[in-house]
Amino acid sequence: MEDGRLTVQDVLDLDPMVTWGAEVAACPGRLDRPVRWLHVAEATDVAVMLSGGEMVLTTGVLLAGDERRQVEYVEAMQRAEAAAVVLGLGRGFRTTPEAMRRAAERCRVPLIVLHRPAPFTRLTEEVHARLLHGRFAALDLSDRMSSALTALNLSGVPLQRLLDEISAYGGGPAVVVNLARRVLACAGPRTALGDLLRDWDLVSRQVAAMAGNSPVTLGPDGWIVARLEARGRQWGQLVLFGHPGTAQTARVIGTRAAEALALHHLLGERGRGWEEQAAEVLLTDLAAGTARPEDLLPRIRAAGLPAGRRTFVPLVLRPHGRVPGLRELVERQLADDGTAALTAWIRPDALAVLLSLPPGRDAEQEVRRLAVRLHERLAALGARAAAGAGFGCAVLDELSRSFVEAVHVADAALAGPPAGPVAWLRDVRLRGLVRLLRDDPQLQSFIVRELGPLLGRPDLLELLRGYLSTGRNKSLTAQHQHISRPALYRRLQGIEELLGTDLDDLEQLTSLYVALLAHDAQQDAGQDAPH
Repeated sequence: MEDGRLTVQDVLDLDPMVTWGAEVAACPGRLDRPVRWLHVAEATDVAVMLSGGEMVLTTGVLLAGDERRQVEYVEAMQRAEAAAVVLGLGRGFRTTPEAMRRAAERCRVPLIVLHRPAPFTRLTEEVHARLLHGRFAALDLSDRMSSALTALNLSGVPLQRLLDEISAYGGGPAVVVNLARRVLACAGPRTALGDLLRDWDLVSRQVAAMAGNSPVTLGPDGWIVARLEARGRQWGQLVLFGHPGTAQTARVIGTRAAEALALHHLLGERGRGWEEQAAEVLLTDLAAGTARPEDLLPRIRAAGLPAGRRTFVPLVLRPHGRVPGLRELVERQLADDGTAALTAWIRPDALAVLLSLPPGRDAEQEVRRLAVRLHERLAALGARAAAGAGFGCAVLDELSRSFVEAVHVADAALAGPPAGPVAWLRDVRLRGLVRLLRDDPQLQSFIVRELGPLLGRPDLLELLRGYLSTGRNKSLTAQHQHISRPALYRRLQGIEELLGTDLDDLEQLTSLYVALLAHDAQQDAGQDAPH
């Protein structure tokens, strides 16, 4: 069964037809015609009651002995677009009537004869049950999918979450492309998706050759191509791969998915375009260290970033407070410089930039020059941001590691501003190392061991922080804390007693300093500033 409608061949393959000795007497090449319903009738004018797609079952008892009427009967079936005529031999005809066979061949209407007695009721019950089951399943799928996707849209989920759900319904990878067939978003099993993206140039040409004027086009191997439209204009396509179900369910999935994506496009996600969202997914995966190296080249190319013989450098900006329009400011500077790059918010408080530099460019100089110009633009707005960069990557396998490094360096630069306009790993030293390790359970245990009694005393913790930041200058510490020197001595002594440590011992003091840096790094990790 190809889909819920069945075909003439599907009906022929059923057990009753085999039992009754079914023989195709005319048009064996037309057995792929869909069967919408079975109709049992002996009337010679039954064609007037048909609406197309029916398989008509008859014994031909009223046609026997009149060749002209037999021919007219078949011609009427052609005009009514009947799927096929099934003639049960025995009552009206002992053998296949030659006039009907010739007329059926000429009219291209399949004629099937049954050589053994056939209770038509048994066949109609089985076929109608299958047809109704297929239609009910398709309607049920349509309702469930429509409700689920509409609920997701109304809850304001990002495109990726919606596409994940569509991929689950389709049973394979799902890819959204614009009219240039550039990938805007994708979802599905990683292995299958990675294979598709690696060969995307070839796959996109196959999709282009397959797509027609229909809202949903079905191809071989479970491919589904659905047009994406908004306000009457096509703006992209959804392509689903490897759908394991029937053609009917494929059409339902393609239709409902396209409707959901069109609604998402119209609603928008806080006014963001899908190209922006596609860049965000890629850069977020890189920053989280979850991007698969073998998928990076096709994903970067699909995002429209030059990839041949390029050096890639990640840069992460951490604004001090709210800086409206920061991404737009960065993109204007990149456009002014003629630098190819992708930009996206990878966290509410972190803007990432992936630079694609042509051969012969000094990566550090280019990043430093960009950072200087960005700081100048921000200063003109009365704003500031810390900048952290990763190392230049000529090999994409290293890009995710460089991106993770840039994120941590930017975090450290926000807490302890570097001397220059942008920080690299070598600039953040111990503070950067501690921030790289801040989620390590052993480091958390170290913090508790070293600072435990002070964690519930923020006043003493702040005093210790000030004392260490001044290089243990007691006069300067007392001045900053707005207390007298005797009061400072008493509080420092209290800290020594609480911690059981000696603040004049260099090794113990170093341990406290590292624990304090780690504690501050963990506190900063939980504070996200909206952009």
